[in-house]
Amino acid sequence: MTCSISLSRARWLLLPVLLAAALAGCGYRLQGTSKLSPVMATTYIETDDRYTDFNRALRDSLEASGARVANNKNEATAVVRIIKDESGQRVLTVSGRNTPEEYEVFYSIEYAVDGRTEELIPPQRVELTRDYSYNERAVLAKQKEQAILREALARDLAGLVVRRLASL
Repeated sequence: MTCSISLSRARWLLLPVLLAAALAGCGYRLQGTSKLSPVMATTYIETDDRYTDFNRALRDSLEASGARVANNKNEATAVVRIIKDESGQRVLTVSGRNTPEEYEVFYSIEYAVDGRTEELIPPQRVELTRDYSYNERAVLAKQKEQAILREALARDLAGLVVRRLASL
C-alpha cells in the first residue's frame, strides 16, 4: 500500500520536469528576451525626456534582450531616436447629466533607428489605446487605474519596438 502512494507521488514530481523539458525542446523563451542583431549590441536612446514611462520601458526591454544601453551617442552602434512620446486620455462617452462615463487612455510614439552609417528604420508612428469606465465616487481609484493603464501601454509599445529591432 505504501509503495503505490510513493509511486503516485513520484509521478506528480516527474510531471513538472517533463513539462519543462518539453518547453525547452520546442524553443520556448520568456517574453521580452528577443535576440537582437549585433548592430543593436550597444544602443543609445536619443530623447527629449528620459523620464517618460516609454523611455524607461524601452531601456528595460533593450537590456533584457541583451543590448547595452549607452550613455554616450559616440560609443553606440545604433541610435534609437524618440521623435514623439506622448500620452493622455480622451472622453469616450458622457451621461445624460453631461458627466464622463468612459475614458480612453492613449500612448503614442514616433521613433526611428540609425546605424553608424545609415538609417535602419525610417520614422514610424505607433499608438495604443485602452478604455476604462469612470465613476465620480471613486476619483482616486480611477486616477490610479489610468496611471496603471498608461504604464502598461508604454511597456507594450516598448515590446513592439524591441521586436521590430530584433527583425533587423
